[in-house]
Order: sequence, then C-alpha cells, then structure tokens
Amino acid sequence: MASRQDVGEQDGEEPLAADAMAAKDVDRRQFLQYGLAGAAAAGWGLQDAQGPRSDLFMPEEQYRERLKAPEDGKKFGWVVDTRRCFGCHGCEVACKAENDVPLGQYIRQTVYHDYEKPSGGLARVMVPMACQHCEDAPCIKACPCGAMHKGPGGSVQVDYETCSGHASCQEACPYGAIYIDPVANQAVKCHNCTHRVDLGMEPSCVSTCPSEALYFGDLGDPESQVSRMKAQLEAEGKLEQLRPEKKTQPRTWFGVDEDHPMREWEPKVPREGSSYAPDAYSVYNWKEES
Repeated sequence: MASRQDVGEQDGEEPLAADAMAAKDVDRRQFLQYGLAGAAAAGWGLQDAQGPRSDLFMPEEQYRERLKAPEDGKKFGWVVDTRRCFGCHGCEVACKAENDVPLGQYIRQTVYHDYEKPSGGLARVMVPMACQHCEDAPCIKACPCGAMHKGPGGSVQVDYETCSGHASCQEACPYGAIYIDPVANQAVKCHNCTHRVDLGMEPSCVSTCPSEALYFGDLGDPESQVSRMKAQLEAEGKLEQLRPEKKTQPRTWFGVDEDHPMREWEPKVPREGSSYAPDAYSVYNWKEES
C-alpha cells in the first residue's frame, strides 16, 4: 500500500499536502463555530438587537424551499403548561433515552426560577424548554449546507446526510435550542420525535410527563388536545410565546399565570450562540438572579 507521502509525490504535490488541507479545514470550522460565537458576544454584525441574527442569513434562494413545510395537511405545535410542571425531569430523561443524547448535552431542558409570591412566601416555577419549531426559522435561513429544513407537519429538522457542523444555525437560534455534537460535528436539536409521530405515537417527552404539562399535536385540527388546550389558555388570558420580538413565529405556546409571568423566567433561557448546559442545575445557580 502506498504511503501518504508516496501518494502526494505521485500526484505532483508537496508531501503531507493532504494533512495541510485537512488542518485548514479544521481551522475553518473552528473559526465558524467559535469565531462567530465571539462575534455574537461582542455584538458584531447585530443589525437589530431585538430581532433575529439576520447578518447570518444566507441568500433567500438558498433557503426558500427548505423553509416551506411539506403539504401533508399537518401543522404540528406545542403547548407547555408551566403551572403544572413540577420539575421531575422525566421529559429530559425520556428525550435522552429516545434520541441517544450524550452526557452533558440536552435537546430539552427544564428552566428553574424562584420568585416571591404576591401573597407572600417563596415559590419555584419550572419550565420544560426545547426547540420552538418556528414558522420563520432563523436556523434554516442561516444554514449554509442546506441541512436545516421543514419536515412533516412543519417540524424543523436536521438532515444528517448533509450537515457539516458549520454552527451558524446555533448562532442564529434565539432560544439556545441547538447544540453541536463534539464527536459527529453536527447540529442536534428536537425534531418532534418524527420517527414516533409517523407511527401514530406521541413524542417521548409527552408520553412520559406525569403532570400532563406537555401538549403536542396538529394545530390545524381544532379538536386535537393541543388545539383545545391552546384555545382554553388563550380565552383565560394565560397564553404567551417566548421572545415575540424575534419575530420567528414559534409553534410553541406557554401557559402562565399572574404569579410567575414569562418576563420573570425568560432571561434564564439560553440565547443566540449558546445551548442548554449541565451547570444550569448546579446548586450554586439556585439563587442566581435573572
């Protein structure tokens, strides 16, 4: 078998040219993954501090078709009733087991927030958090390799035959819902457990939740459980969406009440360029101020 040096010499190239090219490719990816993160932290290229990271978007012709949901007659969405969640982490454990999520990484995570009740005394609100499956998804617009796209029911998904770990999707996500797998060097996020939903099952987190705080289904069907819960909370004036100023049209709604409105716990949800982190549950963060 010819050595790498022999191959390089036979092709008329300098020895180890392949190694040099590989090193350049690694440097490029590290720049995209970490350099953009630093730029985001420094505020470079932020065209609108309130809106999405539009400076990361590709030309429209590159994402227009991927931003369209298949015409399958479904419109999948979520309602998260924060009044019911008691922080058992069952949804996270089920998600990790179902999707083989490694230690230290999360597709979904529960946000904790301690607050003083208007009637007196302290309480804690717990909010199950995951991808918002936006109608106008910034991650799709920012993806340069065409991996981010709309799947069945409009679910925002990753094509792992195409994803090459540029991480611009992570930088563009206003909800910190994407992480880059350090081994595969690919983007990972909630995909609505499509492999289960296609078989008529619920996402693993929904079927595991003992407090019935998670609702998933077809928003296009007014009789679906998620549609009925959304309508009920909306009529009660207890329905909110996360960071509406980002104008992403998320397909996730949160049931809240006057004791713990979204503005109190929203700052603890990751933002652009970040992801769910294991230290979120550290005892040292329990008293962290928003």
